[in-house]
Amino acid sequence: MSEQFQIISDGSCDLPPELAKRKRIRVIPFYVSFDGTHYRKELEEIGIREFYEKMVEKKGVYPKSSLPSVQDYLDVFLPLAKENIPMLVICISTKLSGSMQSALSARQLVLEDYPDARIRVIDSTYCTVLQGLLALEAASMQERGAGFDETADRIEAIRKTGRIFFTVGNLEYLQAGGRIGRVAGVAGTLLGIRPVITMKDGEIFPSGISRSRKKTLDRTVALLKEYVQQFGGTAKKYSLAAGFGFDGEEAESYRRAVVEQMKGWLAPEDLPLYQIGATIGVHTGPYPLGLGILERA
Repeated sequence: MSEQFQIISDGSCDLPPELAKRKRIRVIPFYVSFDGTHYRKELEEIGIREFYEKMVEKKGVYPKSSLPSVQDYLDVFLPLAKENIPMLVICISTKLSGSMQSALSARQLVLEDYPDARIRVIDSTYCTVLQGLLALEAASMQERGAGFDETADRIEAIRKTGRIFFTVGNLEYLQAGGRIGRVAGVAGTLLGIRPVITMKDGEIFPSGISRSRKKTLDRTVALLKEYVQQFGGTAKKYSLAAGFGFDGEEAESYRRAVVEQMKGWLAPEDLPLYQIGATIGVHTGPYPLGLGILERA
């Protein structure tokens, strides 16, 4: 009988709730607020659709997110520690949030009462769909019978292969959230500029700019092609996903375009669509769209 352990991720992983449940991945949500005072748990107290609708309706209002507390993690860790179930915890990049620190603090508190508890906390070095893909790869390894330490070691090893290539509607929310970093040096304050951004090793890098949404989206596919040319292999070597915000119809059209441009390499079933949640949406605005790719475990 294979070793049983619990995979846990914070709400930045953006896995559809039904998928997380089917894969037995426990998600600890972030909080979101539109007034800076009243915070609600994502998914549990405010849905993703409602979040984006508020964003679109309330121009000039910039929502904020808040990380899971130490207590939020304790509430999940303690019952598992009592049952002696090992925990593999995959958190949003520490360069983007303090969620991992909450998990580490909760772990230390659990170990005071349960010194034999096995809690492995991993910095995904990513967020949104790529963090979700890491959690799914851990679940796949568990399904294949891999043990706790073997799975954790492999997840840490494949992190370096991950990339996110994405664009946003404009620079407004990145600027408001203070997340614009290197992108600002490229795009400056030009009106109507849409950036193309690559995320690698927990940081974002500029990969192009345009006034055209189509050109920025085409650029994300070009970056995917460059990645595949560099590292080789068929689509089965990789775990991929497309992430979107408010506009599901645009996302479906984008997926079709990606598959067409990657013809002969990528099939529609190789590219699931996941909606980017509030944790990242507060920084990207309502119209993020892009690709995540990661070597399979």
